[in-house]
Parts: sequence; structure tokens; C-alpha cells
Amino acid sequence: MSMESVISIRDLRVSYKDHEVLKGINLDIYKNKITAIIGPSGCGKSTLLRCLNRMIDLVEGARISGKVLFKGEDIYSPKVDPVRVRFKIGMVFQKPNPFPKSIFENVAFGPRINGYKGDLSALVERSLRWAGLWDEVKDRLGENAYALSGGQQQRLCIARALALEPEVLLLDEPCSALDPVSTMRVEETITHLKERLTIVIVTHNIQQAARVADYTAFLLQGELVEFGETSRMFTVPKDKRTEDFITGRFG
Repeated sequence: MSMESVISIRDLRVSYKDHEVLKGINLDIYKNKITAIIGPSGCGKSTLLRCLNRMIDLVEGARISGKVLFKGEDIYSPKVDPVRVRFKIGMVFQKPNPFPKSIFENVAFGPRINGYKGDLSALVERSLRWAGLWDEVKDRLGENAYALSGGQQQRLCIARALALEPEVLLLDEPCSALDPVSTMRVEETITHLKERLTIVIVTHNIQQAARVADYTAFLLQGELVEFGETSRMFTVPKDKRTEDFITGRFG
């Protein structure tokens, strides 16, 4: 069965000044699947993630070559508006970063400033449901988002991204600041979401990749060492370096 590729990365190279951070990455991100990017600190995981929706444009001194194709179109083409790219390919960051507004306004903010014409209350409810948060906050929508726990804030940030109706969601170590129970809730949310969209998650937690990801990419010193189905990679990795990393011999 051939998989549909939503994002195709071809010979992607990124340098900061004289330091090459990504070295010719070739990778396909498949539709309605969760792809994890793993590797030791400093291997280029977050840089790769930021290339997928042009957040890398905001990093001073970054130079990029190669292609990132979203549904066949190179997002780095001069004709492509990076803001439109970020609507289609949303992002949630490492630390929960809700706006200093109400829970409702956090989710409604993006659609509202972009002229959403539909039922905003229905969109907010749907986004919160998809993020697995509605039942916990439905009677508190007017409260400040900072009143939520860390895990709830992170799911609120996921709901905020979902309100813009992206096709792909990028998650940069979304659980690194959370306790185990909150982590479990976020992982459940991510797993349910793949029915609706495509997910790419950077994680330093090998067990998390094993739990949630359909596919895993292992980066080492800016190179893609191995990519494949998570179940296969975690049981019979093709590269000795993958096996060493997964079994904790380094990293």
C-alpha cells in the first residue's frame, strides 16, 4: 500500500554562519500519521521542524538550501507567502505559551483576526474538544488561561493551533515541561488527532516516540541516520547507531 506524502523534504541543508546544522535531509511525512523526530541534543531536530513551516525564516543568520514540498508545492518558492504556510502547518512549542486572555479568547483570537465568518463559539468548542480539553474548561471559558495547569495550558495551545484548521501540526517537545499525568493526556490528544490531520513531533523522550509515533526519524549530527515505521525501528533498527541511541548507550 503506497502512503500519501503530505510533506516531502529533499536535500535540505541549513547553516548558521559557518556551522552546517542539517546535512542533506531527505524525508517524507505521511498523511494522517504521527512522525517522531528523535536524536541527542544539538542534532538538528528543532531546526528541521522549524523548516517545515518556515519558522526558520525568523532565526537570524540561518541559510537554507534544498526543497520542502507541501502537497507538491515548494514552500520556499518566492511566490509562496510564509504566513499562509503557517496557517496550513501549525506549530505548538516546548513551553505552554497561552495569551494573557480568557480561555475562550485564546482559541478565538487567530480565527477572529483572520476574518472568520462562521460560528466562533462552535469553532472554539470544536477545537477544545479535539484538544481533549472541553470537558475540563466548558464552565470556565471566561477565566484567564493562566489559571489552567501546565498540561491544560499545553492542550489549550494545541486547541489554539487547531482553531486555524491546519492540515499539519508540528509539536516541538510538547511534554518536556509537563508531569507524567499531563504528558499522558497530551499523548492521548495527539493520538486522537491523527484521524483529522498529520502530526510531526520532536521529542527527546524515546519512550514517547515508541508510544505515539507511526514513523520515526533518527537524526545524528545533522544527518538522517534512519527513518521507518516506529515498530520496526525500535525492534530491528538497520543502523548500529540507531540501536545504540534507542538502547541508551549514548544521547
